[in-house]
Amino acid sequence: MARFRNKNKKAFVKPTGKKKQPSVDHITGDKIPKSFVFSRGKLPGPLKQLELDLRKLMLPYTALKLKEKKRNNLKDFLNVAGPMGVTHFLILSKTETAPYLRVARTPQGPTLAFKIHEYSLAVDVAQSQLRPRCPQDLFKNSPLIVLSGFGTGDQHLKLTTIMFQNIFPAIDVNTVKLSTCQRIVLLHYNKDTKLVDFRHYSIRLQPVGVSRRLRKFVRNHQVPDLRSLQDVSDFVTKAGYGSESEADDEVATVTLASDLGRVNRASTKSAVKLQEIGPRMTLQLMKIEEGLCSGGVIFNEFGPVGDNKKQDNKKPEDQEDAEESESEDISADEGEGEEEED
Repeated sequence: MARFRNKNKKAFVKPTGKKKQPSVDHITGDKIPKSFVFSRGKLPGPLKQLELDLRKLMLPYTALKLKEKKRNNLKDFLNVAGPMGVTHFLILSKTETAPYLRVARTPQGPTLAFKIHEYSLAVDVAQSQLRPRCPQDLFKNSPLIVLSGFGTGDQHLKLTTIMFQNIFPAIDVNTVKLSTCQRIVLLHYNKDTKLVDFRHYSIRLQPVGVSRRLRKFVRNHQVPDLRSLQDVSDFVTKAGYGSESEADDEVATVTLASDLGRVNRASTKSAVKLQEIGPRMTLQLMKIEEGLCSGGVIFNEFGPVGDNKKQDNKKPEDQEDAEESESEDISADEGEGEEEED
């Protein structure tokens, strides 16, 4: 029997568009900062991997798969940043002497230029550890930011503090959920060497007075192997390997206000464990400019800059960018929830 198709009936296609990320915090009401991490000029392989590590560090409010072309200038990134609500740029570059990291506020600056003295990739940090820990759900929430040693009263250090405080979303200690506090970014300034130690850690809590075997049993619900034990109490009381003594340290313990997982319960003491996940950098602040990678110099490491000596310092690559008239498209696929821009 022949079958006839109803031409008037239209097929229903479910939209597959990605859910947009919120631009305003529903609790604090503040605008959520977002970032682009990209490079200017050609980078060697290790620095390209450092760029990817920095993008992962800035999750979830960054473009994890930002597509950039050689002919893209700074204005192209700025044109895309506006509609997407991007507030900060992290720009990597390489000269003949050293690599540099510029942290800029869009759209009008200021811009902080750091010289990278040393750096280690996330994979290098993991390979140096006996039991590396970096689960994927670790990057569902933004990291906490901790600044140490910046309270010297100098103007350039105050600007550095404000820049890094605003590059991550602010938290309200009265309403924040403990489950969202899983990472921490630490910046320590050494006033003697004038270097900044940049570290990235994961946070985990461990109940005090509970053996590792029992914690593993409660967390995973796996039936333990008791064949070699005389009684079940041997399994409970026998301490597992690990840092049990560290968990009993009064300085490293906190009292939880709410339940966190199956093991850490409210009103009980838990030890705070920090494990480095990388990347790791040693930075030196070289220059602060008023504008976006241009404008008057507020601070220069090589000498004081007065109002009468302010000048427009541009890199050769930025001059080439200003001369280009055609703008290339930049597409950003924000694997954690942002839409693509062509």
